[in-house]
Amino acid sequence: MNAKLFVCTTCRAGEPVVEGQPVPGARLYTHLAGQKPDSGLEIVPVECLSACNNGCVVALSAPGRWSYVYGRLTEADAPEILAGAEAYAATSDGLVPWRQRPQIFRKQSLARLPPQEN
Repeated sequence: MNAKLFVCTTCRAGEPVVEGQPVPGARLYTHLAGQKPDSGLEIVPVECLSACNNGCVVALSAPGRWSYVYGRLTEADAPEILAGAEAYAATSDGLVPWRQRPQIFRKQSLARLPPQEN
């Protein structure tokens, strides 16, 4: 499985930055990175996904598959994020059937990008 879950570690989610405290995106990444996905999914920190008005934001991508960007997420969403990412990783094309997607992936999708052609 080459699927990757990118997590924006700079997302502030509208919260003020407190010196010495991690921002919400960094907390979300830490929470997700502590999980052990069954699918071999790789959880990757990134410094910005350019969706600042929609933080916290994650993206799913894999070679030859549709890619997705999801926003308005919190640490409390981590189990659903991981479940959705593992369902994505199990597909050959990135298309998880609508009813099999976690609720947050149905309602909080910001973008869907077609697979890159070779």
